[in-house]
Amino acid sequence: MEKILSPRFLAQKDLFDSQGYFKMICGAGNEDLEEVRRLSMIYTLAGATAMDISATPEVVKACMEGIDRAYDFSNSLKKEIKIRPFIMVSVGMPGDHHVRKAFIDPDLCIMCGLCVTPVCPTDAIDWDGPKTLASVNQPKCIGCGDCSAICPKPDIISYVHNEKGLEEVLPECIELGAENIELHAAVAEDEVIMKEWEIVNKSNPHNFNSMCLDRLHMGNFALENRIKQAKEYCGERLIVQADGYPMSGGEDDYNTTLQAVATADVINKAFNMELNRRKKKIVYKKNREVTITTSGGTNSLTLDLANQSGVNIQGVCIGTFARNIIYKNVKEKYDYDNSLFWKDLENIKNACSIAEQLINSNTLGNNQSELSSSIN
Repeated sequence: MEKILSPRFLAQKDLFDSQGYFKMICGAGNEDLEEVRRLSMIYTLAGATAMDISATPEVVKACMEGIDRAYDFSNSLKKEIKIRPFIMVSVGMPGDHHVRKAFIDPDLCIMCGLCVTPVCPTDAIDWDGPKTLASVNQPKCIGCGDCSAICPKPDIISYVHNEKGLEEVLPECIELGAENIELHAAVAEDEVIMKEWEIVNKSNPHNFNSMCLDRLHMGNFALENRIKQAKEYCGERLIVQADGYPMSGGEDDYNTTLQAVATADVINKAFNMELNRRKKKIVYKKNREVTITTSGGTNSLTLDLANQSGVNIQGVCIGTFARNIIYKNVKEKYDYDNSLFWKDLENIKNACSIAEQLINSNTLGNNQSELSSSIN
């Protein structure tokens, strides 16, 4: 029987083919519902084509609400939303930094306050000043490790895995509106990972699913082998998110995004390139085997560096940098009064303008305007 591809699947494939795919990463561990709602609204208005969120039903609902609010604001802000963003929910293996939560031992905390904002990028450390204990606001924590890196004493800050029952939670997330699932799998246990990957693809058998991989703990051979195994489960529906240096996108320079592009290059050479014997050089295949997106240190220069280096990528995914550039608009002035944020159209407009510049710098050949409104 011929496989029937949905309009939304074909639209997402078209975005990959045209380098029109931009994913805003709210954070796999970010369960701050109001922040997810605001980020989703602003980046939808700015033109993002995907949102990456925690695989938590309440977070999916918040993301959907943010996207819906973007449509409510679009006319008054004169913004055209060309395609409704694809929602990707992220899960991870024990040991993967994306899905862990920090814990500050109250018996060991020295009350110095070094770990609070701006060190903590999501304002997840609660601290009332000198001689008071610091604690972690778990829904806001994304497990980045910045707090433990600056803590002057070892063992004060530890991490726990944000455990989820995938077989229960993933189908619920899909039912609520998520269309893609991402497994953060930058750990060594192939057999365990493939069991989780099987659950991911059973939960979402007809749309793209992503495996996020980096080279911090895996050599090139192990990376290639992991991708080969992942392909066996989902074929053309596989996205490999090349995670250069996870959660490192604080600076806007070429060096910061270098590892993301380098990881994509390694994957391209293993799957999407071949030897042209007549030209005696390695060239890109006519039809790629693996769809590659980049993350981990990604910023406004990611696509530029990839193009200068001759590295083909199908999309750019940005978390830390994308959140930081609109931090003041989203968080700083409005956390004390949620309603004020939604009433301040000028602030929302300014945030959209900043986000739009980032998106435009990382999309090429964008043909979203040609996509039928029927897929929204």
